[in-house]
Amino acid sequence: MTAIQTRPRSTRSQPRNRIWDAGPLTKVVLAFALVLSAFPIYYMFIMATRTNDEAIDTPPPLLPGGHLGENIQRLLSTEDAYFATGLINSAIVSITVTLSVVLISTLAGFAFAKLRFRGSKILLGLILVTMMVPLQQMGIVPLYEMMVTLGWTGQIQAVILPFLVNGFGVFMMTQYTTQAVPDELVEAARVDGASTMRIYANVVLPAVRPGMAVLALLTFMQSWNEFMWPLIVLNPDNPVVQTSIAALNQAHGTDYVMLFTGTAASVLPLFIVFVAFGRQIVGGLMEGAVKA
Repeated sequence: MTAIQTRPRSTRSQPRNRIWDAGPLTKVVLAFALVLSAFPIYYMFIMATRTNDEAIDTPPPLLPGGHLGENIQRLLSTEDAYFATGLINSAIVSITVTLSVVLISTLAGFAFAKLRFRGSKILLGLILVTMMVPLQQMGIVPLYEMMVTLGWTGQIQAVILPFLVNGFGVFMMTQYTTQAVPDELVEAARVDGASTMRIYANVVLPAVRPGMAVLALLTFMQSWNEFMWPLIVLNPDNPVVQTSIAALNQAHGTDYVMLFTGTAASVLPLFIVFVAFGRQIVGGLMEGAVKA
């Protein structure tokens, strides 16, 4: 009888979730932190489904009610906050700013990381300086004067223009491109006769997509939550969502359900974006880090 040769089993263990391998105390602390972080958001959505009488009950309600549609209808029909206009304006501003920041940052990051030109280190240093100085707070007066000169006060392009370029985005994509794109790959493309823009489109972009996704998410969140500059440059009848909530608070300060409904409606787009793309963004970022 011939001996049957069996392939030895691999000693490499299957990847496991490190959270479930943690000790009981760690799990308890993580669960407590999760509840502590998620409960305010949960309670906000619960109040958006209740009436004002139910909102002030003792003990407060912890389960959804049946008045969400009615509350949303009241929110969108109120003439004090122009909430529907604020949602539309915030979507336009956030999407436009995000696309611009991601495009310009990837182009600049590719130039600083892989192209050699005189003064590149000085320019990158100046970009770092802009991250250390609160330019938005220091530049409010000249920015407002510029918008008055252009005739853009009260219009959403006044909110878009100052944020089309982001120093953090340029620095982030410079560092990411340096790690994710090997110099040998760029040189090989040049030897094959590829132009600079073709190298950017066919070599750099596929490698830096995880970083672009993270930058897009951060930029969208920052633009969506912007409050001070829109409050200064926009009119009350043409707001963004954050200034709409401020107006709602002034006009309906005692209508708690209205305030909770408006806050929930302003948070919902960010929540949807994060839930829909969060796993892909984190997974793609880790994959890009491993490849680097």
